Amino acid sequence: MVLIIIDGLDASGKSTQADLLISHLKNIRKTYFLRSHPSDDNFFGKRAREYLFIKTKNAHIAASLFYLLDVIRSIVLYSWRSADYVIYVRYLLGTAYLPAPLHKITFLFFSKTVPVSDNMFYLKVSPAEAFRRIVNNRVKIERFETLNELNKTSEKAMELITNSKWKIIEGDQPVKEIHEQILKKIGLKKLK
Repeated sequence: MVLIIIDGLDASGKSTQADLLISHLKNIRKTYFLRSHPSDDNFFGKRAREYLFIKTKNAHIAASLFYLLDVIRSIVLYSWRSADYVIYVRYLLGTAYLPAPLHKITFLFFSKTVPVSDNMFYLKVSPAEAFRRIVNNRVKIERFETLNELNKTSEKAMELITNSKWKIIEGDQPVKEIHEQILKKIGLKKLK
């Protein structure tokens, strides 16, 4: 089993890249399992998503904590599944949404406790580009999707991934180029 983690700011292209990767895996007849967070199939994921639209400090912490519980639930319930590839979208770097310095403490704790991989990708999109995508493509904006919040989260995420196994991919490039870089770093050949 190969564990793949795709993380990044809101609107960085995480789901798009996961979908392209799944399509590729299907084409080469590999089995896969995908979990995206916050998920819509359980209490923790649903609560995390609800709190994303409330703009109070308590909601900020609640959204982050329910998100973390959702990820832990996924690991406990699904990490044993048999598949060639297991893909998590939004995983450890959800901790970057926590207030400082809690984001560092939580990240360190979880990075030592949950499965990690040599295939952890951070799609580094500029906060301005992420905000542009959000404004152009979303009906309702979440609490962390303002330009100010995206800047803060981006700074915290970069602090967390420095000196670690994360592979940073510039997320402002064309979707196809990002996909090809991910395939190459995983050791998969692109299809002709």
